[in-house]
Amino acid sequence: MNVIYPLAVPKGRRLCCEVCEAPAERVCRACTVTYYCGVIHQRADWGSIHEKICQLLIPLRTSMPFYNSEEERQHGLQQLQQRQKHLIEFCYTVAQKYLFEGKHEDAVPAALHSLRFRMNVHGLSSVELVPAYLLLAEASLGLGRIVQAEEYLSQAKWTVLKSTECSYATHSLLHRNLGLLYMAKENYEEARYHLANDIYFASCAFGTEHIRTSGGYFHLANIFYGLKKLDLADTLYTKVSEIWNNYLNDHYQVLSQARIQQIDLLGKRFETDTGLDEAQEAEAIQILTSILNIRESTSDKAPQKTVFVLKILVMLYHQMMNSSKASREFPVAGEIQAEMGCHEIIERAQEYATRAFNLAKEQQLSVQEQNAVQDLLNLISAEEAHPVT
Repeated sequence: MNVIYPLAVPKGRRLCCEVCEAPAERVCRACTVTYYCGVIHQRADWGSIHEKICQLLIPLRTSMPFYNSEEERQHGLQQLQQRQKHLIEFCYTVAQKYLFEGKHEDAVPAALHSLRFRMNVHGLSSVELVPAYLLLAEASLGLGRIVQAEEYLSQAKWTVLKSTECSYATHSLLHRNLGLLYMAKENYEEARYHLANDIYFASCAFGTEHIRTSGGYFHLANIFYGLKKLDLADTLYTKVSEIWNNYLNDHYQVLSQARIQQIDLLGKRFETDTGLDEAQEAEAIQILTSILNIRESTSDKAPQKTVFVLKILVMLYHQMMNSSKASREFPVAGEIQAEMGCHEIIERAQEYATRAFNLAKEQQLSVQEQNAVQDLLNLISAEEAHPVT
């Protein structure tokens, strides 16, 4: 039974819903340590994150066993804290991935889990809570709940102001989310101010040409595009495209060299991944497909820019393809690949490569450009000819 019987609950203990913190009436039968106010929130949490972490919650939410010595007790506490830290990052990554995929409702339970684990490990006023507050703010914006988003952002901003050890990366995330808030409120002057600060702090933390900085350029470009300042938007979209192209191309070169070395040493094919976590892969897909849609709407004016973005997407999916193959042997390699499947990734890569080749040929781009696209198409075709079974 999922229903909680009040007489079975110890006196003085209050059971709260995992999603909304209202009085609980149901319990998860699988772990028996997670409670809900009703069926709707139980299903929402299960579909978002609980199915993935159900059994991991049991040791965190049950009494610690009796230890024979203080040393064993301290070791047990350390293990408990390590589990919580792992779940902090896992829930955060899952929530981020949902946001980049536009699944804002699904992101909320995962972000709430990350926030609660952060509170347990770092305390109620730690700056480590800020990334989770920002996830919840972004999810609220996506759901059109601007007032709720402002509340989360106010909490994040206040926590940052109180802290003397806030990193550049956290400042960057805060300003990015404030920029998104003002974009939603159509206050584009304030939005530009915060996104400029996002780019500054991200550049301090990672460098001006890093993929972690590209998000600020992308959102700033979206503002200029919406304001019909197309030259500025075009410059920034090109900047974002070049950042991702350089990252994926450099990563591909490293993997190619490693593949050669692996074949020489072991006589078998080398498989690896994009070097990105699940959320970053989802971000790359979201950013690059958005830019592609804009480029394709003006492809008659600058077809080479459309081909350029298509080639970047081919590289991304090609490297995800290898990651998908690796995940057959190592299932933890990534959820995006597991959800999409190797066959679908190959189809996406081949689709983008074919579109790039046809456009390059149709628009009579240089022979060098057509040959480069042809090489990518041949590479994808070779991968399709060697499916993983």
